[in-house]
Amino acid sequence: MNMKDCYGWCKKLLEVDLSAGSTRITTPPTTLLHGYLGGRGLGARLVYDNGVVDPLSPENILVFAAGPLTGTPAPASGRASVSTKSPATGTIFDANAGGKFGYLLKRAGFDAIVLRGRAEKPVIINIKDENVDIILREDLWGLNAGDTQHRLKKEGYTGSIAVIGRAGERLLNVASILLDGSHAFARGGVGAVMGSKNLKAIVLSGSGKVQIYDRDEFERQRRTINRMLVASPAIDRGLKIFGTPMLIKIAEWMQILPVDNFRGKKFDAGSLYGSKLKDEYTAKRRGCSSCPIACKREDKGGHALPEYETIAMFGPNLLNSDIERIIEANRICNEYGIDTISAGSVLATHGVTDPKEISGLLEDLGEGKLKLRGSVSVKGLELPGYDPRRVMGLGFSYATSNRGGCHTRAYMVAPEILKKPKAINPLTFAGKAGYVKVFQDRFAAVDSLVVCKFAFFGVSEEEYANILTAVTGVSFTSEDLMKVGERIWNLERLYNIREGFGREDDTLPDLFFDTLSREAFEKTLDEYYAIRGWDENGVPGENKLNELGL
Repeated sequence: MNMKDCYGWCKKLLEVDLSAGSTRITTPPTTLLHGYLGGRGLGARLVYDNGVVDPLSPENILVFAAGPLTGTPAPASGRASVSTKSPATGTIFDANAGGKFGYLLKRAGFDAIVLRGRAEKPVIINIKDENVDIILREDLWGLNAGDTQHRLKKEGYTGSIAVIGRAGERLLNVASILLDGSHAFARGGVGAVMGSKNLKAIVLSGSGKVQIYDRDEFERQRRTINRMLVASPAIDRGLKIFGTPMLIKIAEWMQILPVDNFRGKKFDAGSLYGSKLKDEYTAKRRGCSSCPIACKREDKGGHALPEYETIAMFGPNLLNSDIERIIEANRICNEYGIDTISAGSVLATHGVTDPKEISGLLEDLGEGKLKLRGSVSVKGLELPGYDPRRVMGLGFSYATSNRGGCHTRAYMVAPEILKKPKAINPLTFAGKAGYVKVFQDRFAAVDSLVVCKFAFFGVSEEEYANILTAVTGVSFTSEDLMKVGERIWNLERLYNIREGFGREDDTLPDLFFDTLSREAFEKTLDEYYAIRGWDENGVPGENKLNELGL
């Protein structure tokens, strides 16, 4: 296929109407691509413009999007994003994942796939470059994710496969979308939205090539980024060697593991350290497309090993020190298509006291037999594996997150836990309003490029602005990227306000205020709103919206 003008953006959206069984290719305005980049930003704009809908109705859209760097050898750029209205939270929502999906989406010639409607009976979508087929596949309904992927591959389907398991078919709020076996668009019930459309799988392959506007400058910037990644201890001596489980030992030392459903007890996590996984399971590195970090781990048989969040939520969160049980829990979640963070939180509400109960309860959860009752959450999204009492900036970012209780919106893990790009005191709310605002804007842009957040342990916006300029031929500075991120954040805020969210939702569960000062929190929230140019209720002001072109 001819992609000679595909400098970063393919300038094509694939729109699929499952109700009508039709497809069409549209050209997005250049202002949309430059103003929102791709990935999360592009998805947010499309979801916002889709209006007010029920999340599980045919009117809700599901947007799979790549970024302008996806499909190039730009370091850590091999990710994709999915955006929708969440059935779990009622907020605008995006999730991103690695694997090959984003890379092949760009090679097929598209910046995004926009799914609308609902098929009458279960179908799959097969995309091969610009050839798109909607295929009736009732025989796949009822299979879990691994079995579905195995059957499709056995039938000769190649490329990347995005699939739901039985949890997605049952429209569960914990349902995820699995990519290529072990990567996942995990949170917010995005798998339930896919299931509500009677869509079992998307098979994607492409033969095109994303062009680079200035190859020489691109190579200079790529070498610079790779040198900076090697120079980062958190990456080169942490993630590269142990993967994300390296954080278990650090979190234990800082006393921020989510012990016993965030009740704050002590827990000996020694049997769950990343070094144990590395040594006892002969853990092998596996990375996403274009990634020199390769933080994923699998055993010598090629089976996925759990990451930090999974270990934290099925380990200390359930007072479980048996790593074998956690590995099995990870496997079951990948089979059913279940978010491991939310699943660990749900099991905690059922008072698990014996690790032997975990597997059976997870299967009940995947079959829709386990009640999803009140959990430790913000805006309906269960908190991840960091207790906010001793990382207060991270806790404040949970409270103000546009998608609910999430550590990746501002990723304050970097400065408060790993001291990157600079160390800040985690034991105070003072000064956190400004830090959280800057990091939220930063990672809104990063999620729209779509680049892995781990790269930013060693690299700044400046390097990625430079390589984006080399790829697209459009001049971007670090300030431009931050402005794009701020625009996206404010658009997401406007969506949530339209859905009825307000200041009262920007808070933490009451249990944390037994330790944290509510007065200090509310003062920080006032400062945050003022820094953002919002009023005292968190509504963006006219001047701010005009400044951002909203």
